[in-house]
Amino acid sequence: MQFQNRQKAIVLLEDGTIFHGKIIGQMQGSSFGEVCFNTGMTGYQEIFTDPSYYGQIMVTTNAHIGNYGTYEEDVESNSIKIAGLICKNFSYNYSRKKASGSLENFLKGHKLLAIADVDTRALVAYIRKHGAMNAVISTEVDNIEALKKQLAEIPDMKGYELASKVSTKVPYFVGKEKASYKIAALDIGIKQNILRNLAKRDCYVKVFPYNATYAEMKEWNPDAYFLSNGPGDPEPLKEAIALTKNILEENKPLFGICLGHQVIALANNIKTYKMHHGHRGINHPVKNVRTGKGEITSQNHGFSVDRESLEKNDNIEITHLHLNDHTVAGLRIKNKNCFSVQYHPEANPGPKDASYLFDEFIENIKLAKA
Repeated sequence: MQFQNRQKAIVLLEDGTIFHGKIIGQMQGSSFGEVCFNTGMTGYQEIFTDPSYYGQIMVTTNAHIGNYGTYEEDVESNSIKIAGLICKNFSYNYSRKKASGSLENFLKGHKLLAIADVDTRALVAYIRKHGAMNAVISTEVDNIEALKKQLAEIPDMKGYELASKVSTKVPYFVGKEKASYKIAALDIGIKQNILRNLAKRDCYVKVFPYNATYAEMKEWNPDAYFLSNGPGDPEPLKEAIALTKNILEENKPLFGICLGHQVIALANNIKTYKMHHGHRGINHPVKNVRTGKGEITSQNHGFSVDRESLEKNDNIEITHLHLNDHTVAGLRIKNKNCFSVQYHPEANPGPKDASYLFDEFIENIKLAKA
C-alpha cells in the first residue's frame, strides 16, 4: 500500500516541535509516551515486546522496518509493550521463510498506533541534542493545541514507577522441576529469553511479582536470586530495594540486569540518575574491567548508576564500563555473592558476547552449594 494513500499523522514533542508522517494501517487517534530511539538493525519484534520499553514511543533508526515479517517465537512478552512506533520506510510485504505474518497485522492485532514516512534521522538527531522527552503521535493533525494540553499532563519518566504495569500478577515456573538449581526471580519487567537462558543451564525458576516479599521468596528455599530488567525509574521501587537488602544479608548468589542492576545499587545507597537520552541498541561497546576484554552488547535503559557515588563505596567495584561515555555497565559487591550489569546478556535481539554472565552466575551457585 502506498504512503500517499495513507492518512497524515504527526509526532508532537513536548517542546512543541512537530515531525510529519503517515499512519500505518487503519488505526486512528493518539498515543502518548516518552520518545526514544533504538539503533539496532534487526530484532524489531523483540524490541517492541520488551517490557523495558513500556510507556515509550519507539523511533527505529533502521531505514526499513517490517521487511522480514513476524514470527511467533520472536517475542519477549505476551504483548507489545511500546506505546507507539515511528519509522521511516515501512514494509507491508515481507520475505522470510519462517515468518508467520506481516508486521502490519502484528501491530494491528495489538492495536498499536504507528507512523511511517517520518524523517527519523532528523528526529533522532533532535533527541540526541535535546534529550529524551514526552511526545504524542497522532492522526489529529488539525488539533495541535488540544494535543499540547494533553501532552503536558503526561508524567515525566523520572520518578515514574512502571514495573507494576508489566510484572506478572501471580508466581509461575519455568524449567524442569528436578533441575540442579532453583532460582527465585523478581519480575520487574522480565524478558522470556532470560528465562530460557536460565532453564537451559539446568535451572528451575520461580518468577515472582514485582511486589513479592523476601519472606515469600525465601520460603521457596532457592539456591539463588535474580533481579530482572524492566521499565521506568528504579527509585520508586521501595519494595524491591528492601527485598534486595534482605537478599544481600542472606548472601546467597544474586544476579541483576538493567533495572535489577540499578535496584542493587540503590540497595547499597548508591545513587541513580536519568540519562540525557539513554542507551538503546545492539551495538554498544563495553569493557570488562576485570579481564580487559571488550564486548558488544545489547542495551536498553534510560537510567544509570551514578559512577561518582559508586566509587565512594569501598565495598563495591566497577566490573564493566560503557566505552562511549564511561558510564557504569557492571558492578560487584566485594563482600557479598552479588554482581550485576546494566545491559542485556540474554541478547534478544543482539550479540551473544555477554552470555558468559549466566555461566558465571551458575558457577557462583555451584560454589555456594559446595
